[in-house]
Amino acid sequence: MSNETTKEREWFPYGVRVRYQETDQMGVVYHANYLTWLEIARTEYIRDKGFPYTRMEELGLLLPVVGAELKYVRPARYDDEITILTRVTSYTTVKLEFEYEVRRGEELLVTGLTRHAWVNLSWKPVRIDKEVPELYEWLQRGG
Repeated sequence: MSNETTKEREWFPYGVRVRYQETDQMGVVYHANYLTWLEIARTEYIRDKGFPYTRMEELGLLLPVVGAELKYVRPARYDDEITILTRVTSYTTVKLEFEYEVRRGEELLVTGLTRHAWVNLSWKPVRIDKEVPELYEWLQRGG
């Protein structure tokens, strides 16, 4: 199994405006909402790069989250316009890792990381270079 770390890839930006229901009694974004935003940004990143989740699923693959890390630097608040920056940081034939930054303008609010495993529709781990070579080639090209 290759353990290839990608070159510095460009960030993919996705914008969100904080909604009232995403805040807590302290007036800041409830911590779990960041995970939802990371998922939305990751989905849009993959779609933008030309290999949306729907296509992966049509090919018999799923990409569940097997780990997540968040570091909270500053709070986001109601009505803030924030940007979630997303990029692939590393991958192998069986795993994929994304890195995130959540920003309000230039101000860093949260950093994050999600780890994923390639599985088939029966939730059995697969090697994408064997199961769906075109997807592995897509990753190697910078997907």
